[in-house]
Amino acid sequence: MANNSSLGKNSRLYVLGAVMLLWCVAICGRLVFLQVFSYGKFVKQAGHQQQRAIPLAAKRGVIYDRAGHELAMSVLVDSAFAVPTEVKDLPTAVSLITRITGDDHNVVLADCRAHKTFCWVARKASDETIQRINSLKLQGIHFQKEPKRFYPARDLAAQVLGSVGMEDSGQSGIEHEFDDQLRGSPGKMFISVDARRQWFADVETQPDPGDNLVLTIDKNIQYVAEKELDQAIQDTKAIAGTVIVENPHTGEILALANRPTFNPNLRKEITPGALTNRAVSYVYEPGSTFKLVTISAALEEKLTNPNEIFDCQMGSIVYNGMRIRDSKPHGLLPVWGVLAESSDVGSIKIALRLGEDRYYKYIRAFGFGQRTGIELPGETRGLTKPPSRWSRVSIAAISIGQEIGISPLQLAGLVSTFANDGVWVAPRIVAGTVQPRGTPQTVAFHPGAAHRVISSYTAAEMRSMMQKVVLEGTGRKAILEGYTSAGKTGTGQKVDPATGAYSKTKYIGSFAGFAPLNNPQIVVAVILDSAVGLHQGGQVAAPVFRRISQQVLEYLHVPHDLPLAPQHQLLLAQAKMKDKDLEEGTPDHPGETLETAEVNGDSFASAKPSVARALLPANAGTHENVVPAAIREQVSSNETIGTGSNEVPAKSPDAGIQVKEKLPSTGTVVLDVEQGGIEVPSFVGKTVRGAVESAQDIGLQLEAVGSGLARQQSPAAGTHVAAGARVTVQFGR
Repeated sequence: MANNSSLGKNSRLYVLGAVMLLWCVAICGRLVFLQVFSYGKFVKQAGHQQQRAIPLAAKRGVIYDRAGHELAMSVLVDSAFAVPTEVKDLPTAVSLITRITGDDHNVVLADCRAHKTFCWVARKASDETIQRINSLKLQGIHFQKEPKRFYPARDLAAQVLGSVGMEDSGQSGIEHEFDDQLRGSPGKMFISVDARRQWFADVETQPDPGDNLVLTIDKNIQYVAEKELDQAIQDTKAIAGTVIVENPHTGEILALANRPTFNPNLRKEITPGALTNRAVSYVYEPGSTFKLVTISAALEEKLTNPNEIFDCQMGSIVYNGMRIRDSKPHGLLPVWGVLAESSDVGSIKIALRLGEDRYYKYIRAFGFGQRTGIELPGETRGLTKPPSRWSRVSIAAISIGQEIGISPLQLAGLVSTFANDGVWVAPRIVAGTVQPRGTPQTVAFHPGAAHRVISSYTAAEMRSMMQKVVLEGTGRKAILEGYTSAGKTGTGQKVDPATGAYSKTKYIGSFAGFAPLNNPQIVVAVILDSAVGLHQGGQVAAPVFRRISQQVLEYLHVPHDLPLAPQHQLLLAQAKMKDKDLEEGTPDHPGETLETAEVNGDSFASAKPSVARALLPANAGTHENVVPAAIREQVSSNETIGTGSNEVPAKSPDAGIQVKEKLPSTGTVVLDVEQGGIEVPSFVGKTVRGAVESAQDIGLQLEAVGSGLARQQSPAAGTHVAAGARVTVQFGR
């Protein structure tokens, strides 16, 4: 019995020991599983509950102008964040803070509830905002320094610089295009909360600052451009405008201004429309500025010369059933006069000599229909199409700047080609990048791609002709004081979105030119969109060119190439001429369906009297003592403006116009008129400029044909004419 009792007791001990052993094995196995196999999982889970990794934004690189002035920089500001586990009443705390910041209460609250250890409640706020939040003395609300983008010049060059988002990522402009270089490498900071709900931060990696960027922009020139553009917008009530100042030899953009604009410091007030950089992304029909392409191409192909006379048919031509009219009637004009007076009829005739294929070759060579490659986002190619897609009137339309779309930057490139001796140079706005060092660094600018479009000789001819636009044509409001200047006006029609047709009231007025004439230092392009009232390029854009160029040349210490003498003030008086005399552009659009009309110029007898009337003084039609007598002209064999014979009919169908002589080849149009109010002086032996000054001094308009010294004139010296009459002077070497 005793043995059995002892055996039963031992069995129970064994069972108990086995159970204890299994329990210990299970406990140890569980501990091993938790401590070894599940260690990473639980550490990660604990980390998620107790800490949060916060990226530390790197300090963005500084953007400098060409002289080292800071245009965009980063400064340290306070941001407020919450540790939700420390906040007693989270909804109330968030509500109080968002009333100060203006942020959406629900968005901030949802973010804080989703992250127990950390959430932002006021990012990169102003000092006033931070002080107000701090004054609430809310438990669980803390502050952290962060870099914030700051633009010291506010809206200066806003579309060029662009803007950044809350996370310091570039949103537009240079900030977007060079975002990778400017951003640098972010660091990492851990926010942890212990069992007592106390938080602490640990910076794991420090951020590396981004590279600095140097632009070709000159802060002072940019200021001048924007100031004068603002004045022009105010004066003309235009809805938008663009100004570009460029170094024609290197392609460096010295200023690029747009209106409307924005202040990148006020991120919440930026509208999508204000972000548009119209200089590179806006496409418009250039109007008469495109005649520079037409005429320079014809000169380069030796199809004409600056002094060849074209019959502009009193400002009307019908081409393939489409009538195209000048803004005012023009009779016989030399090629330089076609450009100076901006005759659409003359430009069309020149383009027809070129032909479609040759014309298109030069359009492409001048950079149209392709991007320039400037370091700005959103650049447009413009709107061009190959000759295979041209309509029966396309060559006529394109020759006067219609049926083709260009950007303001492409226009500046076109004019720069003439100023740069016929070589097109790609525009550039970034000089280079530099490492973020504390010591001064030098950045060497390297010009972009370049290719020759026209010869040096053709470029010189174009510069001379473009000077006549300023001295005698539609660009007289672009005359500078102490400097020669040259350029071309343009007025393009806009499409009315409501009708899809060309508006009769909305225009793009432009002027692009350079100065000084023989050693151009700057090219300035001015484009004004939908000016109210006066809208022609010569009326609204040329004065802006004058004001900007005058200030920039003086700022750059460019030597004067004209004397600042009292007599020169007479030449400057041309800038005050009547606005009506600066009108250009056709009231028609070749794409419209127009009735087929008889082409002026098929009959020499009917065309020539109109020429005579055009060259008479404005009041000749009602002034009884004006008696036109003789017309001499040179007729191009390529133009259908005569009978094919040198013998002129004795009397034209228009009463009062007597044509007396045969046609010599002098290239001069002569009108003899009787007694008037002003005695015509002798211009023989004078230079073009001297003759212009003398004519202006006594109230006459001078039409110069040729170059060099005056050889003959009409009316002759001593003749009496009405005030404001036109005197034609033949110049020669």
